[in-house]
Amino acid sequence: MAVELRVVMAQLDFLVGDIAGNAELVIEAIESAQREHHADVIVFPELTLTGYPPEDLLLRASLKTRIEKALHKIKGNVGDLYVVLGYPAQQQDKQGNPLLYNMAGVIHRGELIAEYAKQCLPNYQVFDEKRYFRAGSQSCVVQFKGVPAGLTICEDLWEEHPAANAREAGAGFLINLNASPFHKDKLTLRRQLVSKRATATELPVIYVNLIGGQDELVFDGGSMAADRQGDLRVLAPTFEAGLCPVDLRWDAQQRTCKVLTDSIATERSMKESVYRALVLGVRDYVNKNGFPGVVLGLSGGIDSALTLAIAVDALGKERVEAVMMPFRYTAQMSIEDAREQAETLGIDFRIISIEQIYEAFMQGLQDAFAGLETDVTEQNIQARCRGVLLMAISNKKGSLVLTTGNKSEMAVGYSTLYGDMAGGFDVLKDVPKMLVYELARYRNSLSRVIPERVITRAPSAELAPDQKDEDNLPPYEILDQILELYVEQDMSAHAIIDRGFDGEAVHKVIRLVDINEYKRRQAPVGVRITERGFGKDRRYPITSGWEAGE
Repeated sequence: MAVELRVVMAQLDFLVGDIAGNAELVIEAIESAQREHHADVIVFPELTLTGYPPEDLLLRASLKTRIEKALHKIKGNVGDLYVVLGYPAQQQDKQGNPLLYNMAGVIHRGELIAEYAKQCLPNYQVFDEKRYFRAGSQSCVVQFKGVPAGLTICEDLWEEHPAANAREAGAGFLINLNASPFHKDKLTLRRQLVSKRATATELPVIYVNLIGGQDELVFDGGSMAADRQGDLRVLAPTFEAGLCPVDLRWDAQQRTCKVLTDSIATERSMKESVYRALVLGVRDYVNKNGFPGVVLGLSGGIDSALTLAIAVDALGKERVEAVMMPFRYTAQMSIEDAREQAETLGIDFRIISIEQIYEAFMQGLQDAFAGLETDVTEQNIQARCRGVLLMAISNKKGSLVLTTGNKSEMAVGYSTLYGDMAGGFDVLKDVPKMLVYELARYRNSLSRVIPERVITRAPSAELAPDQKDEDNLPPYEILDQILELYVEQDMSAHAIIDRGFDGEAVHKVIRLVDINEYKRRQAPVGVRITERGFGKDRRYPITSGWEAGE
């Protein structure tokens, strides 16, 4: 006897902490899955009700009550559908002590019919689950219209035993609830993982991932289903919320499950994926935090040009304002290119000179600076004049200031505290300089919004006469490679030099990275697109005697 089952993957964007609102989104998806897809089962991502990652909200005393209230409301809207969703669940041990679990629950006909506690708790990179949760130890196999499904949650799929134990417990296919954040090439890793686990267990795997931006993290979706041979049969579009159905056929006599659906979304290139991640990160950060719009300094350089393009794509031209703040060292071409891009994108644009503001600062500091030579201090004052202007506009209009520093600059401290670092969100914080150029050209391939001269001219902060970035730094082609090896791969100076890089340059770069930790601690949050961003990924002391040579 064969049973056919339609499972809908709910790839949706939830707001961390908005438990009541997330429950409403679940109920809306349930209704759509029944009405539009005639679903038998709907599967939501990991920690659906709290959003991911909820961090120390999990420690709040009212969490248990809020989750129970949300589950009660969902139970009243389920009907004959099976609903699988994630939430934190508090239970007591034998001594009566409360324990918190990362749970997947199954609701059917108004009742919670099964619960599964996540067994493998990640505690690396951006993950910190052992701070909050107790690991589960038991498999859970649920019957959906007579079809046995084994439940797993995210990291459980990266280890062998949860899936293997679910098979031993009688599962005919596996469901995996996820909150897997984006980084370059992450989708390829997930595909390999799902295929590996399906092949090892000889069970189809349905993998449902979260979508949306949450502070520095972006969740890109890409929910998928693989057959028992490990071949991908269903892939939902990345960076797009929606409901994606998967049809299964269960042969009870042979105890085998077959994926009937063939629906593979077109995979995006690395550059398109990164660009979409940045757009989604900006959109959700601005909208979820309730900002009416954004404002940024448009210098005529590549970083601010790309940031502006991303902001307009994320929010629309009506919600974006740019300010060009020239000084005596600002090239005329910078003013022209900034104006051209602003006009092309149709945004609110103005020019405010910082000459008089700078002179007022210098007049006020005249006695304090008496007898001292001109140095980088005067350059930093220029940057801080601009920061004051942008923050004033932000205060007056309620707009979020977008800063424009890239990962290469943030790594070596090529930025000014309370100057170009002043703001609420750094779009390019995890984007190396050479990738900035690639993304600019990618965006122009869609429609030309960044003047070509901005991309081809030598980068300069324009804080001193004839200044170029490479006066103080190695060429970005070299700098980015050294930074990747040191920051993202944790290689020592000696190991990097053994790769063929100049020893003096390597030691200089590493020293700059190490001594500028204090700046990065005060930097705005920004979208993470690599496996080691400057945020939760990389936690180094400010005060340290560590030598990076070995």
